Amino acid sequence: MPEGHTLYRLAREQSTLFAGRPVHVTSPQGRFEAGAALLDGRVLDEVFSYGKHLFARFGADHLHVHLGLYGSYTTGTGTPPPAKGALRMRWEADGPDGAGVWTDLRGPTVCEVLTEAEVTAVLDRLGPDPLRPRADRRRAHRRIAASRTPIGALLMDQSVLAGVGNVYRAELLFRHRVSPFRVGRAVDDALWSAMWSDLVRLMRAGVRLGRIVTTRPEHRTRRRGDVQREDAHYVYRRTGLPCRLCTTEVRTEVMAGRNLYWCPTCQSV
Repeated sequence: MPEGHTLYRLAREQSTLFAGRPVHVTSPQGRFEAGAALLDGRVLDEVFSYGKHLFARFGADHLHVHLGLYGSYTTGTGTPPPAKGALRMRWEADGPDGAGVWTDLRGPTVCEVLTEAEVTAVLDRLGPDPLRPRADRRRAHRRIAASRTPIGALLMDQSVLAGVGNVYRAELLFRHRVSPFRVGRAVDDALWSAMWSDLVRLMRAGVRLGRIVTTRPEHRTRRRGDVQREDAHYVYRRTGLPCRLCTTEVRTEVMAGRNLYWCPTCQSV
């Protein structure tokens, strides 16, 4: 599932290409036909993300998209290709340079039109997003500090913290030597403050790079500017491989519905 940095990049890209101009909206698949008809031909005001949610504002109406595990956007210039398969929604517009631009949405968990009040209701259910200006880390910590649930599960709970997925969960816990099985109430404010600040830096780097890189330069086998996939993470998808710091085998098990990765030596408490 795309994590928060991916949605932030999508929002920025779609705003650049489509905001401020009329957008031709269709649903070749037919599953979003009514919503497409409501938005078709209207001017797009802005696109913004919050956590793993994407919102496009057309006047009083908002398009709400959640990609889920299988959703994806494909964007191009010029004439779009013939619509094939399960194409939920297509946007077409005159781009900033006068050339045509288009984007296709396939396989989302959610694709719906909401009112302002309904958008507010969605946002009210979410925890703070580390990529949003003035996000309040203390609001997340209040939930964490009151919980007996393992921190590895709490980090995946979007009502606690919005935008964090499986990669950031595993890597953040490793970078702070925290066991994913430590209960939330054992994560004090000083530790959470350090984790939050680190998470903000990592997610902002993810926006800049277009992918998640969590290893420090000294723990990579390649040059800093040439980080390959196998150098990008400490524990994520490294089951059975030696920990980069202590050589203990990285372990995995399911937590909060996703595979959790950790080093039992570096993350013993």
